[in-house]
Amino acid sequence: MSKNKIAVLGIMVLLVSGFFLFDLNEYLTLEYLKEQQATLNAGVAANPVRAGLVYFGIYIGVTALSLPGAAIMTLAAGAIFGLLWGVVIVSFASVIGATLAMLVARYVLRETVARRFSRQIARIDAGIEKEGGFYLFTLRLIPLFPFFLINLAMGLTRISIPVFFIVSQVGMLAGTVVYVNAGTQLAQIEALSDIASFELILSFALLGLFPLIAKKILDVVRAKRVYRGYKRPRVYDRDVIVIGAGSGGLVAALIVATVKGKVTLIEKHKMGGDCLNTGCVPSKSLIRSARLAADMRRGPELGFEKMVPGFDFGDIMARVHKIIKTIEPHDSVERYESLGVDCEIGVGRIVSPFEVAVNGKVLTTRNIIVATGATPFVPPIKGIEAVEYLTSDNLWGITDQPDRLVVLGGGPIGTELTQAFARLGSQVTQVEALPKIMNREDPEISDMVEARLVEEGVNVLTGRMAEEVVTDGENHLLAVRDEAGDIEQVPFDQLLVAVGRKASVTGFGLEELGVELNDNGTIAVDPYLRTNFPNIFAVGDVAGPYQFTHTASHMAWFAAVNALFGTFWKFRVDYSVIPWATFCSPEVARVGINETEARSQGVDHEVTRFDVSELDRALADQEAYGMVKVITEKGSDKILGVTIVADHAGDLISEFVLAMKHGLGLGKILGTIHIYPTLAEMNKFAAGEWRKAHKPERVLDLAGRFHSFRRGEGLKAQFSD
Repeated sequence: MSKNKIAVLGIMVLLVSGFFLFDLNEYLTLEYLKEQQATLNAGVAANPVRAGLVYFGIYIGVTALSLPGAAIMTLAAGAIFGLLWGVVIVSFASVIGATLAMLVARYVLRETVARRFSRQIARIDAGIEKEGGFYLFTLRLIPLFPFFLINLAMGLTRISIPVFFIVSQVGMLAGTVVYVNAGTQLAQIEALSDIASFELILSFALLGLFPLIAKKILDVVRAKRVYRGYKRPRVYDRDVIVIGAGSGGLVAALIVATVKGKVTLIEKHKMGGDCLNTGCVPSKSLIRSARLAADMRRGPELGFEKMVPGFDFGDIMARVHKIIKTIEPHDSVERYESLGVDCEIGVGRIVSPFEVAVNGKVLTTRNIIVATGATPFVPPIKGIEAVEYLTSDNLWGITDQPDRLVVLGGGPIGTELTQAFARLGSQVTQVEALPKIMNREDPEISDMVEARLVEEGVNVLTGRMAEEVVTDGENHLLAVRDEAGDIEQVPFDQLLVAVGRKASVTGFGLEELGVELNDNGTIAVDPYLRTNFPNIFAVGDVAGPYQFTHTASHMAWFAAVNALFGTFWKFRVDYSVIPWATFCSPEVARVGINETEARSQGVDHEVTRFDVSELDRALADQEAYGMVKVITEKGSDKILGVTIVADHAGDLISEFVLAMKHGLGLGKILGTIHIYPTLAEMNKFAAGEWRKAHKPERVLDLAGRFHSFRRGEGLKAQFSD
């Protein structure tokens, strides 16, 4: 906290302390007011303007300092100024004082609180920006909420000063009128409870509920407006229709069926979606084969003679498809129909908010869940249509290994496939427009991965923008432009485009219906995963904000439950602890924020590192490369984020995910027994590094002196003299 803030806080403390030290609170009691009413009335009569200004200033001071007595002063306004002028004076003085209190709280406390609770404050700010005025108005109407606490709490948010002032002015007006009017009858008031009776407070509480009721009514009106022109069926064929049988759609349909809802799952291509057929399963199968080839080449490191892997690329791709076939029954029509899900293989089309057409029939439904996923994004590179480029969709159909492969994209998919093909013997060039591959990770993390790729023979070109594909018969070149504007031509036999994915939002009725989209092309959903049509939900890649299989499954639970039971109780989707991993070698796994994000968000944090090269099991496995990097709150063991670069990092991160989800700090991890020798010990040793940096030096010094005394070393020194 800066010196100026400390000074402001000090002045506030002195003023409040002085108020009580000099017993000024005795002047803000009902008894004193009644005793002095005649004198006060005489003073107002003699000089009403001066009296009004003095009273106005005192009221502002009392409110700004959050002192007790505002209720008495409001009564006094009615007693000495009358109803009209009393209301005018109190209304403006109270709001000015409240605004000053809010601004002082913002100046003194917000930066500190925001630094310590950055993610929570960010979520609150987002809500305040959207509906802050509405909720402030509701709180102002209910006297049960102390106004000074509301002032201080709002100071911690980013609510604008005009909104705070105007909403407070309107929201407190009703209570002001009641108290000022009571003050005009001061002689009949024996205690404040005569005014603030249970009945009056209950009335205000009900009045405070009015905006919430009004908001609910407004939501209904908006819903009626968006549904205008569509006829709601009297009887529905289904409770939910799910479009898309990827991870999100499968989980959503299963949840509905499990709670005995009637659900139809529509898939136009293959059950299991991208993850099973073109994403996670085939890519990890290919990575496993490529790893064996890499391990064989490392034979001398493990005490073997030099080995050269011999294989047929077609056999490796056949194994990939065999793995898909092995897992396929888990996501099959037969399995899901046995679990109570009606499955339709065909193109589903939303023809109204309550109707979906598929396979020549139209089904009515109370709710629709869109889980159509995403497709590879192909940038508009000049001449790219002249070559049969590969994407993660059609890659798995090739049987001949490309000798020279250019991978366009340095994200997780591009990096995983770059390394896999390089390990299988392709000459791979990876092209990334940004300065680093794996750009979402800290620079040192992406540097470690890039160094391993280069070591394995990959030509990594970062800071290069793909400009044009030049082809001459069977010869293909990719022209890339560097940051200096120079053009470099990279020869290739095949081009793999892996620069990201775009949401699948066309071809099944969303455009005609008018479902709103975000700027990035994903479906716009609220915290309950509803679109602008409250009975249409969206989950997974088609909605974002994360394009992970496990996140789609996570979202599916919220969408299914909200679709079935949202009339009575809704659940906001929780993105607070989302882990992910890139399955290159070494693997990179992450949960929470990293150091780069902590700095950009202004989070007061500490960084703890453990080098995997110090771990016994990693040394024994010849995999002693990587690190555990933990971001914690300054001076605390609370975990804000973790990045692991190591063999099996995707498995090892789970301990930190559990800890963050349930509020466990590094101390708990340090106090947990981990089997020796395992890779999981790196998590405990990382916690140990944090403990070393926070050891209590003074206590340890005293302990050392105590042990020295018990050994008699002090007596030895005395006798030796």
